[in-house]
Amino acid sequence: MKQIAQFFSIIALLAVVIVGYNSIYTVRETEQVILTQFGEVVGDPVVESGLHFMVPFVQKPNVIEKRILDWDGRATEMTTKDKTFIEVDTFGRWRIADPKQFFLRLRDERSAQSRLDGILGSATKEAIAKHELVEVVRSTKGRTPQIDETLGAESNSLGVLPDIEKGRVAVEEEIFQEAAKKLTELGIELLDVRFKRVNYHDSVERSIYQRMISERQQIAERFRSEGAGEAAKINGKRGRDLQEIESVAYRTVLEVRGDADAKATEIYADAYNQSPEAVGFYEFIKSLEAYESVLQGDTTLILTTESELFKYLKRID
Repeated sequence: MKQIAQFFSIIALLAVVIVGYNSIYTVRETEQVILTQFGEVVGDPVVESGLHFMVPFVQKPNVIEKRILDWDGRATEMTTKDKTFIEVDTFGRWRIADPKQFFLRLRDERSAQSRLDGILGSATKEAIAKHELVEVVRSTKGRTPQIDETLGAESNSLGVLPDIEKGRVAVEEEIFQEAAKKLTELGIELLDVRFKRVNYHDSVERSIYQRMISERQQIAERFRSEGAGEAAKINGKRGRDLQEIESVAYRTVLEVRGDADAKATEIYADAYNQSPEAVGFYEFIKSLEAYESVLQGDTTLILTTESELFKYLKRID
């Protein structure tokens, strides 16, 4: 009898331990718990950390995250108001504000992430479609771009930033407000939504690059044209200066040569006018020089007997 009593005592102790073990649960500081009984939610959410009790084998604790969670959307192609295809990548921060409503509607974080993809993605597309590209990528109003002064007239059309009414921050706020209303019904509090990256679509990116290349080629062509004009101006001035220098030098040469010829003539005149014989000898020498330059090869010369050139030829005999 004593052994049987000990056996039942052990069984009872084990039953108490098992029941006690299954009747308590622990809630951490980063968690909140929803109790379910046969799949139905019972009681209010347990948000205080510590040791708590429940009906064993009947109730079940469902742990729900209390900390701030992140949502990272997929990069999605969208169209802006000005019909520009872009690829938008967004991210957000959220937390479970109403764990009971969250559990009833979504059950777990995986389902929540899926709903966030749908709601935030849809809100982002609607906001992007209502605004032009400049409103999505710029957030500073009245910003003055830096303009290269060497561009000249092209600076009036290149580097000009269009005016914006709202800006990127306001567009993000629109997305936040639109999505927050829908997520509240799911027990989720949306904390923030931001654009991570905004890229052109591949086809649009190619056309943008081509337009940039075309604009730069126009600027380069203007620089080449201005350079060619300056080169022609410099070459023209160089030609004029060269002609002026050559004309001055040629005039100086003629003046020097004329002065030299006059001086030589004066010297010759002084030398050959000293006596009649000297004058005659000078005439004879000059006539011989004339014969040497005129009578060459098979030259035929017809002269009168009174010609000064024939005067010395008829006296050869």
